[in-house]
Amino acid sequence: QAQLMESGGGSVQTGGSLRLSCAAFANDYASFCVTWFRQAPGKERESVAYIFPNGKADYYAPVKGRFSISRDNAKKTVFLQMNSLNPEDTATYRCAARQYACSWRPGDYGIWGQGTQVTVSS
Repeated sequence: QAQLMESGGGSVQTGGSLRLSCAAFANDYASFCVTWFRQAPGKERESVAYIFPNGKADYYAPVKGRFSISRDNAKKTVFLQMNSLNPEDTATYRCAARQYACSWRPGDYGIWGQGTQVTVSS
């Protein structure tokens, strides 16, 4: 059973940066699409960014130009570099994985991490 583990969350002030990591414990990691989702208290889960097995990536509009997703297949880890953070980015961030094709729909993912908290203060 594949597992994911996030790390790198924390508290920063507006304009700060954080780098999240999503480490995969899976034999077939190289075939995974990995997506970052986030959920703030009282709000619906929303997509943030995804990355295909070949490295192609896409972003949710509010984070375009500020966030960057990348992957290191040798380390079986996906990174989310978050710059110019603002209070609206405050949420629990979770990574999820599925084989091959990426999707913005959380229901399409069967492998999830536990999440890491990101708090941005003004």
